[in-house]
Amino acid sequence: MTKRRHTKLVHEGNYVAEVDVEILDTGEGWSPYLSLEDAQKLDDVREALREGDLQRATKLAHVFSLTPVSI
Repeated sequence: MTKRRHTKLVHEGNYVAEVDVEILDTGEGWSPYLSLEDAQKLDDVREALREGDLQRATKLAHVFSLTPVSI
């Protein structure tokens, strides 16, 4: 089994979060996949952003605010 670090992006409303996770590759049927803890971390960040709880989201990820660009 190999493990590698990866950054997943979570987009909710006007925010995007970069969440560091570990990808597990066993070379078998359902591979590659996330650990249960990393999957829950992604869900927690998404829920915090949805609720507007930026303090909780920033404890788990790097959070960015999206600004529309007018041309």
